[in-house]
Amino acid sequence: MGKLTVRALRAVLVVVLAGTVFVQAGMVWALASGSDPEDGSLPLTPLRVITILGMVSVQVALVCVWRLVAMVRRGTVFSHAAFRYVDVMIGAIVSASLVWFAVTALNAPGQRDDPGVTVIMGGVGVAILGVALMVLVLRMLLAQAVARDVEAAKMQAELDEVI
Repeated sequence: MGKLTVRALRAVLVVVLAGTVFVQAGMVWALASGSDPEDGSLPLTPLRVITILGMVSVQVALVCVWRLVAMVRRGTVFSHAAFRYVDVMIGAIVSASLVWFAVTALNAPGQRDDPGVTVIMGGVGVAILGVALMVLVLRMLLAQAVARDVEAAKMQAELDEVI
């Protein structure tokens, strides 16, 4: 991975992380101030708490991506240490989908006249779960690569003994 690619990815990660912290701070401020402009059509307090939790899951995934990029730069991504970050990232994505399903459930009663919105929101939750499954498949590919790397190291050691 080139230096420019790593820098660009890290810049994007920093911007997204700053955005999630900004959103979290706004939600915490709104919860703490208690000055809800709600008209009662949506339960804003549960939605704000869910938003804060959703931002945490995004932040966890961002930190894991940051750590994996650092491992790629060092050439150590094909090791057992990478599995920890990939597993945490899968968990963060699954929790993000559960948070989205909670938002869908809170929003559903207000969509009785137009249930298509709830169906679309449910579809988005399923798509988020699909991303977790894709990362799981990539984890399996990483496991195969690590196993091949270990096998190649053994073969190299045997070859060194013979020579």
